[in-house]
Amino acid sequence: MCTSILDEAAAPCREALSAYDHGEPRRWKRAEDLLWIMSALPLALPFMAIVAVWIKLVSRGPVIFRQQRIGLHGKPFTLLKFRSMQVEADPTPHQRHFRQLARSNIPMVKLDLLADSRLIPLGCLLRSAGLDELPQLFNILRGEMSFVGPRPCLPGEYPYFSEWQRIRFDVLPGLTGIWQVEKNRLTTFSEMNDMDVRYVRTASPLLDIAIIARTPLAVMRQVSAAWKTIRSYRLDSRSRFIHGGKTN
Repeated sequence: MCTSILDEAAAPCREALSAYDHGEPRRWKRAEDLLWIMSALPLALPFMAIVAVWIKLVSRGPVIFRQQRIGLHGKPFTLLKFRSMQVEADPTPHQRHFRQLARSNIPMVKLDLLADSRLIPLGCLLRSAGLDELPQLFNILRGEMSFVGPRPCLPGEYPYFSEWQRIRFDVLPGLTGIWQVEKNRLTTFSEMNDMDVRYVRTASPLLDIAIIARTPLAVMRQVSAAWKTIRSYRLDSRSRFIHGGKTN
C-alpha cells in the first residue's frame, strides 16, 4: 500500500500529536480549521456565487442539496452541497454502485466518471473540481466537519464498514483527505479505509498541511479525467447518431 505522504509528514510528530486521545479531537484541529476557514471562505464566495447562478440557469429546484451523513462517533449530521443532479434523482444507481465496490473490493471509480445521466449540465465537472462541496465550509464552521479527514458516508453505507474500519469515525469527516490525494492509482474500498484509519492514528498539523497542499493537484487530475469522460461520451454519441443515420 502506497501511503508515502503519511510516512513523510506524520513520522516526525507521531509521538507527540498522534491520533485523537480518548476519541476527542485535539484542540489544534479546531484551531487549524478556523485558520483555514478565515483564509478560504473569502476566496470561495465568488466561486460559490457563480456555481449557484449556473445551477439556477440550467435546472429547476433548490441550489443547495442537504443530505444526512455519518460524522464523528457515528452520529448523523446534515451535509451541505451544491445540487449537481436533477431534482428527485433516483438514488438507486449510487446505492448499487457502492454495494458493488464494498462487497467485491474492486478498484473504485466514481459514478460521475461513468457518464451518470442524473447530473445537470456540467454537473460532472462541478463534482470533479469539488465545486459542489464548497458549502461544506459552513459545515466546518459549525464544527461538524474538518478540512482534513475521511469523507462522510451515507447512513445506508455505514453497516458496510467493519468494526476495525469504523476507526475512521473517531475523527471529524473532512473536505479532503489522505485517500483523495494518494489515489494516483485505482484503490479498493479496503485500501481506502486502510488509508483513513492510518490517518486517524497519525493525525498531526504537519500531515494536514501536506494533504491540503497536495489537494489542488488531485483536483486537477479529477477534472482531467472528467473532461476525458465527457469528450469520450460525446464522440460515442455522435458516432452512434451518424451510424444510425446511415442505416436508416
